[in-house]
Amino acid sequence: MKAIILSGGQGLRLRPLTDDKPKPLIPVNGRPISEHQIEWLRKNPAIDGIVFACGYRWEKLRDHFGKAYQGLSIDYSVEEEPLGTGGAIKKALARVEPEGSAVILNGDVITDLELKRMADWHSSTAQTTVTMLVVPYKSRFGVVYIDKLRTVRKFEEKPEFPDVWINGGVYVANVKRLMKYLPEKGDIERETFPKLVPYGEITSFPYYGNWWYVDSMKDLQEVEVELKAKQG
Repeated sequence: MKAIILSGGQGLRLRPLTDDKPKPLIPVNGRPISEHQIEWLRKNPAIDGIVFACGYRWEKLRDHFGKAYQGLSIDYSVEEEPLGTGGAIKKALARVEPEGSAVILNGDVITDLELKRMADWHSSTAQTTVTMLVVPYKSRFGVVYIDKLRTVRKFEEKPEFPDVWINGGVYVANVKRLMKYLPEKGDIERETFPKLVPYGEITSFPYYGNWWYVDSMKDLQEVEVELKAKQG
């Protein structure tokens, strides 16, 4: 089973770190995001190769990883122009065996999810085209609680809402089925998922454990602190 890492964006909110490299090569505690991801992917024995769906500064990825890394084959699906997440996935899946499943993940996500459990769940749901990781919504702001008289009763700093879920940016997909719904150009979130929902072809895999995304300098700082605390 191959894993596709979406790596085509310019990472504008991480500049100047992305001036000369794609986002997956941004170091988190001294190691690129993509190295953290590949180390995580290797924990699922079914993963035998990686395809970077890339564009911006993609040569830097090739120079860093070459054709193999930590026992996994590495391939590069290069966009000549931005295709959106849906178009990028479709182009990359053309390099994957059509029979079976593939793991797809955003290039800015770090997690300790047990991927094999998610893949096994996907395999057990016969009618599913995509299984989506979902994680609890965590507010980026402090929350103020008020009563009916508008009196402030409590403050809570960046709370987590366990009953509100967001897309965790990791998917296990049936390759042949998904290919039918992917656009040549456009985002999977807007062009593909809305078509699958009416037929019940997307299932969720809820996860309450460690999950981070690196989309800004502030995100990067928070991830580094939390990873160090977890490891130490």
